[in-house]
Amino acid sequence: MARLEFEKIQPTVGNSFRLYHATDEESCRVYWHHHPEYEIVYIPAGKGRRQIGRHLSRYEDGELVFIGPNIPHLNFAYGQSSDFEEFVIQLREDFLGKEFLKNVEMESIQLLFEKSKRGLAFGRDTKRKVGEKIQQMPTQTGFERMMTLLWVLHEMALAVDFELLHSEANSPDVPPKETERLRRIYSFVETHFQTEINPNDVAETVNLSLPAFCRYFKKMTHQTFTEFVNDYRINHARVMLLQNINVAEVAYECGFNNLSHFNRTFRKLTHQSPGEYRRQFSTALYPLS
Repeated sequence: MARLEFEKIQPTVGNSFRLYHATDEESCRVYWHHHPEYEIVYIPAGKGRRQIGRHLSRYEDGELVFIGPNIPHLNFAYGQSSDFEEFVIQLREDFLGKEFLKNVEMESIQLLFEKSKRGLAFGRDTKRKVGEKIQQMPTQTGFERMMTLLWVLHEMALAVDFELLHSEANSPDVPPKETERLRRIYSFVETHFQTEINPNDVAETVNLSLPAFCRYFKKMTHQTFTEFVNDYRINHARVMLLQNINVAEVAYECGFNNLSHFNRTFRKLTHQSPGEYRRQFSTALYPLS
């Protein structure tokens, strides 16, 4: 079962961003996670599931996505066969310095970063063109790799064959110094979401009074703490529903003390009942052909 995890990302030595090329052996750990870095994922071939925030769909003939910061997403290795392969680039917005993207020449890339906060999936033409360059990056020198990344970002910024995966941006703009405090809050929810959560207990973990905690959390995430917990629980439930687990069991495993409350909350956040949601994505319940 996938549990939302905070992924701590460090660039490799001598690089201002992280790049890795994963095969089936490296991608076998499937988990539901989030991080403050932007992420480009390129999958050369195959079909599978994309679950990014509240968006769930399938991709065909490989995948190219650009995911903004702090958007929960499921590993793309989920349900894949032994020949699965992916390239992942993870970077912060200031990976070239705080002022670099403010240059007029970077205006289109600035806009790309902003759009990525809604999650971007690219079409066949951009996927092919950009993918060829990304596949070259693991064998390049540090300088060549940086030039290729800028080219990749520029091409994605100019692309017209893209899909926005969210109706609105849903990731908070979190200052780096606050990441650790939010990580502690998220960690508390991750540990206790299956039981009743007392906001006073969470406030204590970050040394705030309850009123101050509520104000802080709303300012940083643009959600109330209750809304965040419900989002977390329903996102967890969505993953469980793909595993053909009984709906009542899903509800209780996700911290809802009665089925009616779970059904109401699920419909409010997804505009579907749990049963309708499961039927819509019923193909995801079975191994990919």
